[in-house]
Amino acid sequence: MNLEKAIGQFFTPDGDLALAPQLTLAGLAELMYQGDFNTGGGDRHCLRFWDFSESREGTTRDFTRQEINTRIKAVAARLQQVAKINDRVAILAGNSPEYVFAFIGALYAGMVPVPLYDPREPGHADHLKAVLADSDARIVLTNRVSGPSVREHFSEIPSRKRPRILAVDSLPDSLAGSYVNPSSTLEGQQMVAMSTTMPIDTTAFLQYTSGSTRTPAGVELTNRSILTNVLQIYKAAELKMPLRLVTWLPLHHDMGIILAVFVTLLGLPMEMMSPRDFIQQPKRWVDQLARRGDDDVSTYAVVPNFALELAVRYGKPEAEQDFSNVDGIIIGSEPVSESAVENFAAVFTEQDLPRTALRPSYGLAEASLLVTTPQTDSRPLFNYFDREALAAGRAEPVERGSEAAVAFASNGQVVRPQALAIVDPETGEELADGVVGEIWTHGANMAAGYRDRPEDTEETFNRTLKGRLSENSRAEGFPDEGWLATGDLGTIVDDETYITGRLKDLVVIAGRNHYPQDIEYTVQASSEHVRSDSVAAFAVAGDDGEQLVILAERTEGAGEDGDAEAITAIRSAVASRHGVTPGDIRILAPHEIARSSSGKIARRVNQKAYEQQ
Repeated sequence: MNLEKAIGQFFTPDGDLALAPQLTLAGLAELMYQGDFNTGGGDRHCLRFWDFSESREGTTRDFTRQEINTRIKAVAARLQQVAKINDRVAILAGNSPEYVFAFIGALYAGMVPVPLYDPREPGHADHLKAVLADSDARIVLTNRVSGPSVREHFSEIPSRKRPRILAVDSLPDSLAGSYVNPSSTLEGQQMVAMSTTMPIDTTAFLQYTSGSTRTPAGVELTNRSILTNVLQIYKAAELKMPLRLVTWLPLHHDMGIILAVFVTLLGLPMEMMSPRDFIQQPKRWVDQLARRGDDDVSTYAVVPNFALELAVRYGKPEAEQDFSNVDGIIIGSEPVSESAVENFAAVFTEQDLPRTALRPSYGLAEASLLVTTPQTDSRPLFNYFDREALAAGRAEPVERGSEAAVAFASNGQVVRPQALAIVDPETGEELADGVVGEIWTHGANMAAGYRDRPEDTEETFNRTLKGRLSENSRAEGFPDEGWLATGDLGTIVDDETYITGRLKDLVVIAGRNHYPQDIEYTVQASSEHVRSDSVAAFAVAGDDGEQLVILAERTEGAGEDGDAEAITAIRSAVASRHGVTPGDIRILAPHEIARSSSGKIARRVNQKAYEQQ
């Protein structure tokens, strides 16, 4: 099957998207599979899962296009026996083929998957309980590996109130034969007849936020929003076919699951491992990126910033490895540092990795996945802005290396068709290029809102643009209503988008704005005693206004006897570079700083814990 032609049918000659109102993710998946099967593609290898739990070399499990489809339909058929259309189905497992089969199987059954994680994952017990309660999931899908911990998690709940737990890898292939398209069932036809919502605008799955300061919110991603964003990514990133995805991203994260579903839906090859196996030995991911023999498939990966640092430190390639096949490494999920990108480029471009493959990008679950990515050849691009001007809300370029310079990665341009504007969060008016404001976006890739949270949905998804620029408005062609307020601060300079921080994470002391990422970078660079990417900076109320608090983990193997010297170095560096003296600096053991379920520093969680001490 010609994938480029198949995908091209969803674009108009003008580059707009044309999606049929009856289209769903499951429907498109089956359409693509049948097209593949009828042209002899059923036996094509599509999925390889690497498991390093019992062997340093790793053992693999492989699946063909047809085997994947059979497993998906077996899951769907079993769900149809025990649940109803639109029921929520929680997935509690680690990265595995069963996770992918469970997720898409729930879609095939006309149900709403809720991607979660193995309950053994440390530090997230309260989050998991809150999500399960909020989603009202009556079915839990897992596998044999995660099954015992899943059952233990629910053991204290009375049996009559527990969800039904199904191990996906215990379901026989023969079940697939009893699968029925839900739209052809009486229940499905009745629901369509009674609904005013077209299938493409129904909820496809619930992606829960990390819930740092409140009960986690379920983002309702629709079939339209996901399909739109996948096609936007395809067009903006100029994906080259045939392609191969190499991933270790957690499948409970929106970035991990949407990418896995995307390649599975299209029948493209994917190599997958668990986040733990990558972190234990980053060389495993590096080896999978490298070209193999005469393989001319374009390779893609999506990683957070810290993965580049781990790859350079612990995963340096062999002399004979060739990375010329890597067309895209999208870097997102957390601020992208110049040092991580440049160090990675220095090592891997020596072995034919194209520098342009490195693509710092920006996205969020509320926009399905991707909002901006570099779409010019000047990537990766870093710019340097004056710290004092940033504190005043302006992005004024300065020379690299100057005392006032703060480095920011360009996250490229908005993926079309979609609008992105920089807006004053207080007035709702569009701001000119070079001014820092809140990032607002508008497009069919926006989620429908937060499940059962009408006020939060209104505040985030239904904002009104109160004023536009008289010239060069980036909102041109889009309505005033229905904008998504991301909560992220940014600016546009020379048509490049820069993310400068989180609106609610700003540290405001003595009337001056300080970006916590900037302070955290200074802390990390001030002492070798500080563990990489393990600093949290936030403000708390004091007797004389807000004061800056810094938490920093000591590096692995370092002793407490070095804490005092590190604190002195941190205080001096922060005072010198930022003009603010920290009110409190604490050195913690590795892994003591709270993080979100996706691994990011959870500043507000740490702030709350600090204030409660």
